[in-house]
Amino acid sequence: MTETARISAARKAKEDEVAAVKASWQKATSVVLLGFRTVNVPQVTELRARFRKAGVEYRVFKNSLIAQALKGTPLENSKELEQALKGETGLAFSFEDPSAAAKIVRDFRKEDKEKNEKLEVKLGVLDASVVPGPKVETDLASMPGKDELRATLLATLQAPLQKLVQQLNAPVQNLVYAIEAKRQKDAGEG
Repeated sequence: MTETARISAARKAKEDEVAAVKASWQKATSVVLLGFRTVNVPQVTELRARFRKAGVEYRVFKNSLIAQALKGTPLENSKELEQALKGETGLAFSFEDPSAAAKIVRDFRKEDKEKNEKLEVKLGVLDASVVPGPKVETDLASMPGKDELRATLLATLQAPLQKLVQQLNAPVQNLVYAIEAKRQKDAGEG
């Protein structure tokens, strides 16, 4: 392979990575940026497994490629993001439930504080809004998940229907009570 071909292949690989970051970022409902410098391999493997199980995509990219992928977006000139893109950076993309990645990171860090505090939460991004690192675990992770929101919505929609059914059944119930009272009265007199 010639030097020119090697450089061209390397450039193409970088362009593909930038395109992958951009595509995932655009599809994601939220993104959590993690620093994992002192985290060991078994811990990262465990974290990746939890992310995969929850439908969260976790990938590690060079900071320069992340910055390049965010050009032309509202986050391009974010000072917070610029500060976060130092050292190793892992991106956890949540596609359906915006709080999924944040909840996994919070729970992971709580389980074994001494080991898992090495996992640094740099910041989170929710709908082009930057969430500082400490607030990712408190605010973003405490948001209700998709299933919780569905349950709340379902309960809200069902409540009026249940009351309507109760109101419609009330006259029939009252008639049944009246007939039963009459039967008992007749049985006692007879």
